[in-house]
Amino acid sequence: MQKITPFLWFNDKAEEAAKFYVSIFSAAGASPPSENLKGGRGSASGGKNSKIGKVTRYDEGAAKASGRPPGSVMVATFALEGQEFVALNGGPLFKFTEAISFVIDCKTQEEVDYFWEKLSGDGGQESMCGWLKDKYGMSWQVVPTILTELLQDKDAKKVQSVMQAMLQMKKIDISKLKQAYEQR
Repeated sequence: MQKITPFLWFNDKAEEAAKFYVSIFSAAGASPPSENLKGGRGSASGGKNSKIGKVTRYDEGAAKASGRPPGSVMVATFALEGQEFVALNGGPLFKFTEAISFVIDCKTQEEVDYFWEKLSGDGGQESMCGWLKDKYGMSWQVVPTILTELLQDKDAKKVQSVMQAMLQMKKIDISKLKQAYEQR
């Protein structure tokens, strides 16, 4: 059991969201890293560690106390790339904000494109600098690992050029980052 587990509060879509996230990360491991991503993408764990766990339903007592329908999903547990999560159907009292986000480290542009498309599509919202909200309102950062490397360069002018290029982007484009880096 991991020491710290993200606990996500949904109105009434906890199980649906868990299945959505697991489908993205499971499919992400469907192909070896070198293959085209139309059917999936490679990952260190091969997507094997992304799965739905236990689903708990509101019994009569909990339903009465919470106002949720008896038999409806109360909690769904799931794992993404081995990281465990708990999703609760707690009602409309609390909403997600950008103050909390999950970062997806991507080695290739194909990975960036895959996660960006899957998470921002179907009602999601693109933001700036690799940030997006999915259709449930959860914030994600889809970030190529090379961005961190380029921003840690000893040449301040190169770092500034990369930063300026990134600030113009919604989805991060690795070739444009490299181009900005090489121009200095």
